[in-house]
Amino acid sequence: MPTKTQGRKSDHIKICLEENVQHCHATTGFEDIYFVHKALPEIERSKVNLTTTAFDHKFSVPLMVEAMTGGIVDAMKINSAIASAVEELGLGMGVGSQRAAIEKQSLEKTFAIARKKAPTAFLIANIGGPQLVKGYGVKEAKKAVDMMNADALAIHLNALQEVVQPEGETSFKGVLNKIGEISQALDVPVIVKETGAGVAAEEAKLIASMGVAGIDIAGVGGTSWAAVEYHRAKKKHDELHQGLGNVFWDWGIPTAISLVETSQSVSTTIIASGGIRTGIDVAKALSLGANLAGMAHPILFAATKGPREVRKTLQVAIEGLKNAMFLVGAESVLDLREIPLVMTGKTAEWLKMRGFQPEIYARRGRSNAD
Repeated sequence: MPTKTQGRKSDHIKICLEENVQHCHATTGFEDIYFVHKALPEIERSKVNLTTTAFDHKFSVPLMVEAMTGGIVDAMKINSAIASAVEELGLGMGVGSQRAAIEKQSLEKTFAIARKKAPTAFLIANIGGPQLVKGYGVKEAKKAVDMMNADALAIHLNALQEVVQPEGETSFKGVLNKIGEISQALDVPVIVKETGAGVAAEEAKLIASMGVAGIDIAGVGGTSWAAVEYHRAKKKHDELHQGLGNVFWDWGIPTAISLVETSQSVSTTIIASGGIRTGIDVAKALSLGANLAGMAHPILFAATKGPREVRKTLQVAIEGLKNAMFLVGAESVLDLREIPLVMTGKTAEWLKMRGFQPEIYARRGRSNAD
């Protein structure tokens, strides 16, 4: 008999594949950010180096497949396809919340398949912040890591989804201290990740103060979990939560803005996700201070068709990143941090109002002759 958690997971995958769950009017903010094209790159494209090191792991490309699923039979095929592709490409991946497998041991295989298919890739286990308040602790965190021999643990924050979800768990009081306890107790890095509403400078500082190894900002511009819950409520004829999902569909901090606020406020490792769709998006994220970029929604669609399709989708992004680096004269990922960027529009306005200086990015990379 499927548990309630399994039922929700099944709903989520089906809705993400069949319904419009992207933000309607809100965007990532990357459309306000421009690279300054170099007509004379003075480098060889073939020598552009995409390798990077994060969390003491060497990545062939600074790219992750974000946490999506697990805990249901259908998830096994998805996680298997993703893991096979990231192993071949030298990337990393996260899995969805492991609550279902912690509740029901027979479901561990839907997560363990990731390590079976990706013996050397960087894998991130996953538990939810709300569950920490309701009793989860170091024991459950270790169980999540052990069931898939993960390299790191993500603790996800999904306050927006919980307030829209009919069964939502909306007690977050005490989550921060629990994060600190787990971060101190685990032998693997702990990453705190948002789920599509972004991280502001104030929260980034609080999270970093708990000794975590990384923050996944997961900003606005990609999948809206309020939209996912809107569709769930609609199918159940729950007009109240359908209405709430509609109202909060675009709630949150755009990815580019969240990335600047976080990268200028803390020194921890940062994963940029939330509407990352192309290699240019990845390049912009890295240039703004991210150590890794994460993709999800396009990979979910690809994963339903198998590892070859996942690999093709990721390779398009990888080649796009390499081209963008060539066109701005960046031979390495670190070089992107010195490449000038011009910020305009709402992104620049927001950052100025919040006390940041978007103009400093445009002044990078000038020679002494300038």
